[in-house]
Amino acid sequence: MCGNNMSAPLPAIVPAARKATAAVIFLHGLGDTGHGWSEALAGIKSPHVKYICPHANAVVDIFVRFDIIGLSPDSQEDEVGIKQAAENVKALIDQEVKNGIPSNRIILGGFSQGGALSLYTALTTQQKLAGVVALSCWLPLRASFPQGPISGVNKEIAVLQCHGDCDPLVPLMFGSLTVEKLKSMLNPANVTFRTYSGMMHSSCIEVIFLIYNVLAGYG
Repeated sequence: MCGNNMSAPLPAIVPAARKATAAVIFLHGLGDTGHGWSEALAGIKSPHVKYICPHANAVVDIFVRFDIIGLSPDSQEDEVGIKQAAENVKALIDQEVKNGIPSNRIILGGFSQGGALSLYTALTTQQKLAGVVALSCWLPLRASFPQGPISGVNKEIAVLQCHGDCDPLVPLMFGSLTVEKLKSMLNPANVTFRTYSGMMHSSCIEVIFLIYNVLAGYG
């Protein structure tokens, strides 16, 4: 298993330049830490937005959130690990609400495994969120979700999904299947899917500026 019982270090945080009235919780991918994304987001920070980049649990010198058993649409999934990881993210959201930031001014985001977790958390939490930024990822446990629209507090949530068309690790097909599923569960007008020609399993400056534009409304 992935070691969810081990303690993760405190998140990397980019504080707001002024009083924080909104927050972004951004989850890194497999083998990374929160530091890389906190540095990238610091370059596009908005004055009233706080960035929180948690580190996943440390196991065998790499950072993971839940086990990835296989990379095909019908692969077995680590249901226990995914659900526990989602609970950890919900606890982070609760902490920011206690800090005075309403949950509907909190955006979840993530890359790869972190993006997958951000989507799953947003669709299963009872905390009304501002939106999700999901990069190069997929929707975990997709068969556990309804075939039609969901009825939760986030049924109108805005989702920005980005994927490279040359991704060898999480193929574009995963992103396409995910966006189809999201549009069947959410208001399709609120689901945006951007693909990037030639981009592999990574991000690019266009994606970073797109995130900046999304955050510009949270001053």
